[in-house]
Formats: sequence, structure tokens, C-alpha cells
Amino acid sequence: MTDLNGRRQAAIKRIRAKRALGLHATIYLAVNLLLIAVWALTGRGYFWPIWPILGWGLALGLHYWTVFLRRPISEDEIRREMEKGP
Repeated sequence: MTDLNGRRQAAIKRIRAKRALGLHATIYLAVNLLLIAVWALTGRGYFWPIWPILGWGLALGLHYWTVFLRRPISEDEIRREMEKGP
């Protein structure tokens, strides 16, 4: 029964991580659209919104990587780390 509970907790953690990524992406899109609107309404000179778009986009990409591409910690890795000691 403990294994089932552990798998359930891991699934809940993954769902929360996916939801957090979705919220992060939505906020990224909304804020950057606002920045582009400010740029467009203030003269359309140098496209300065590119810097927050690129910087925050990099952070969003790393967030995506941690949610979908990073492999979970295995029991074998835990065992090896515990054998190393403090």
C-alpha cells in the first residue's frame, strides 16, 4: 500500500508542476504582450521588449525542461547516494 501512496504523491507533484508551468507561460505571454503594446504606443523606436522576452523566455524554457525533460530520481540513485555517506 505504501508504494501506491508514494506513486500517488509523485503523480500529484507532477500535476502541480505542470499547472505551475501553464500559469508561468500564461503570465509570460500576458506581460510580454503588454510590453509590446507599451512599445507600440510610445513611438515604435528601438524594440526594447526583446530583452525581457528573451531573458524571461530562457527562464520559461528551463522551467519546461524541469517539468517535462528532466528524468525523475531513481531508487538506484538514492541508494548510491546513501552509500556515499555524509
